[in-house]
Amino acid sequence: MTDRDLIAALPTPAPATLARLRDGLAERAAAEGLLDVAYRTVDSPVGTLLLAATPLGLTRVAYEREGHDAVLSRLAEQVSPRVLHAPARLDGAARELDEYFAGRRRVFDLPLDMRLAHGFRRTVLTHLRDIAYGSTESYAVVAAAAGSPAAVRAVGTACANNPLPVVVPCHRVVRSDGSSGQYLGGPEVKRQLLSLERAGILA
Repeated sequence: MTDRDLIAALPTPAPATLARLRDGLAERAAAEGLLDVAYRTVDSPVGTLLLAATPLGLTRVAYEREGHDAVLSRLAEQVSPRVLHAPARLDGAARELDEYFAGRRRVFDLPLDMRLAHGFRRTVLTHLRDIAYGSTESYAVVAAAAGSPAAVRAVGTACANNPLPVVVPCHRVVRSDGSSGQYLGGPEVKRQLLSLERAGILA
């Protein structure tokens, strides 16, 4: 019998046991300064979201269509290979997202780690946080606010590569004719988010 056969013959731990082992590993890694990126997933009205954070703050929110495993692989390359499932580290972010989707939160109070956005893209994303809940701005208006009125296409690129959708509200950027345009989570998700906020304003 090979080592592989022996391993295959071992009983599979119960889910609760695996969860305890993962939590213990996360706690030890954090205590020893070895947890650079913590992640978890949360259910939402727009699908399962992946949340990831560094000690500086929330650094990634990802839709299912982006491929959560692929996003984690990129985080390992771009931030640190020390990426670990540590749900408790993201309880605050999960709570605020729940409140947002329930219509009880209009502004996120989370610390953010914006290291995945650089240069003009970061300037654009910083401005997006100033667009009020339930409001929209055109790509042209955002370009002007970011200091480059002619950079409308670059604003679209910044929104398409926003590492923190929902929390940094690129869904509030629309075309000049008022149509919603494209969105990282898909056009229907963008319409859902805008409808949710409009309903919140009217409530």
